Amino acid sequence: MDDIVRQAIAKWPNVPHCHGWLGLDARGQWFLRDAQAQAAGAFPASKGALLEHEGLIAFIQRNYEHDEAGQWFFQNGPQRVYVELECTPLVWRVHEDFSVVAHTGAPAVPTGCLLDEAGRLYLASDAGLGLVHTQDVGVAAEAIEQGRWQPEEVRAADLPQRFGYVMSPQARAAVAST
Repeated sequence: MDDIVRQAIAKWPNVPHCHGWLGLDARGQWFLRDAQAQAAGAFPASKGALLEHEGLIAFIQRNYEHDEAGQWFFQNGPQRVYVELECTPLVWRVHEDFSVVAHTGAPAVPTGCLLDEAGRLYLASDAGLGLVHTQDVGVAAEAIEQGRWQPEEVRAADLPQRFGYVMSPQARAAVAST
């Protein structure tokens, strides 16, 4: 977490959380979901505007983490901006040497490999569960063929509970407020 963020939290400790305004798609791209995008439907059916500003993306990724309930968020100064997930909280890039890096740039060591009913490939790690980026499935397949990773068959719907993450903090907050 950036020092400036820690200072803001200390200065303004009671800023309300923000829900529904940020989404992460299955390719590791961030989407800003203004009121119009939210009114048009849930993420990812209504994605919003793709974030393209490199500095903002880097700031989000440096300050991206999860709470004790498994809700992933971007700590924006004193405010938590909870993230709506299309698939998983992390998206893995797999390099030719089979090293793995999250969409945030953080390296990880896979501890498990999973394959769902739609043929999507996931890697578990100490950082959490992530989907293998579509452009890297070929390299991941080589790792599987070489016996480095042994895929376990899973149902995609079971992954959030099994790996402790929340797909829609906005929907969870709405249920909690009723």
